[in-house]
Amino acid sequence: MVFCMKQLLLVLSLFSFMVLSADTTVVDQEIEFLITSVEQSGCSFHRNGDNHSAERAADHLRLKLRRGKKYADSAEHFIDRLASKSSWTGKAYYLECEPGKLIEVSPWMNEKLASYRQQQANQK
Repeated sequence: MVFCMKQLLLVLSLFSFMVLSADTTVVDQEIEFLITSVEQSGCSFHRNGDNHSAERAADHLRLKLRRGKKYADSAEHFIDRLASKSSWTGKAYYLECEPGKLIEVSPWMNEKLASYRQQQANQK
């Protein structure tokens, strides 16, 4: 009986780990989608008064993710805590996809995320 209980606990532990791993994979996929969306946007990225290419912006976001992964346990937290503002100055990040028209990164990414999730749901 004790042996069966230990086996059951082991199986339950492994199952919960697999579920958590699956969730982490989805989160990682969503975050990578958001970064790739910036990278492929062709927009310039405004950060702390400087303009950067979309490719450099994606590199910067990946660096912030590597350093602050523990703060990005969901795609929403990635957007709010790492991707939408400077951790040094607190100033919002902007995208300029049309000359002279600045868009805040946070709502832009939230729209991208909603579209991505809808697309994923439609594929199931």
